[in-house]
Amino acid sequence: MRTVVIGATGQLGSDIVRTWPDGETVGLSHSAIEVVDRQQVLEVLRSQAPEAVVNCAAFHNVDACEAEPERAFAVNALGAMNVADACRALSATLVFISTDYVFAGDSGRAYLESDAPGPVNVYGVSKLAGEHLVRSRLERHYIVRTSGLYGIVGASGKGGNFVERMLQLAGRGESIRVVDDQVLSPTFTYDLAEKLHELVATGRFGTYHITNSGSCSWHDFAAKIFELTGTRASLTRTTTEEFGAKARRPRRSVLASSALQEGGVAPLRPWTEALADYLRRKGHLPAGIDR
Repeated sequence: MRTVVIGATGQLGSDIVRTWPDGETVGLSHSAIEVVDRQQVLEVLRSQAPEAVVNCAAFHNVDACEAEPERAFAVNALGAMNVADACRALSATLVFISTDYVFAGDSGRAYLESDAPGPVNVYGVSKLAGEHLVRSRLERHYIVRTSGLYGIVGASGKGGNFVERMLQLAGRGESIRVVDDQVLSPTFTYDLAEKLHELVATGRFGTYHITNSGSCSWHDFAAKIFELTGTRASLTRTTTEEFGAKARRPRRSVLASSALQEGGVAPLRPWTEALADYLRRKGHLPAGIDR
């Protein structure tokens, strides 16, 4: 299946290009395709003649979205619509990457795909709008919500990823405060990329939750990074209120992958195993060492 990946230089996009069949997967960077330019999207995708498109393009700096809501909706909602409309014109399947932040985080349990969304920040609202637009414009779609992404390449819009940022701060001997009242499922983009290919092969369109298994707070995520790498760090717990981020965050945005399992697709491995694999691949752990 000839597939075009939009946002191919980001964390997830680069892993999709790396793991999906060579010769059948084409990666397009931001400079090659701008999702907010409706006509360009159609022209570029038509020139590639894809059977499937994976849209990883997003404005995902959560605090920046609060300050720039117009940009957030232009990229995350209208951009998603532009890609969906182009896919419809080309009879192509679309995979749209969404987020756990479409939920309020106050349910006290893992969210099912059937649960009603209730985003608490601009980023979540804009991604939810993108979901609705994709559903309304294109039948052949997969909407995939995921959580806490980190990958080999790093997120350009965020200056890297959480794992590398923690190790850098510890390396400089800085005191590190991390919130302990936001719970999520950290997800290695390499694992997600492989599972997306497996999902698309099923032909079962719809909305899916895909994250590494298990959950933790951001503080516990940081503590596990330091534990696995044997890093001495001055790490303390803090609360969302004390940390003072501009945008509200859901307190518990853990996703249950019920639709994935109903389709006969196995869930991803535990987040701790995925993190150890990432650390080895990045050279933070010697090969063969399993802490």
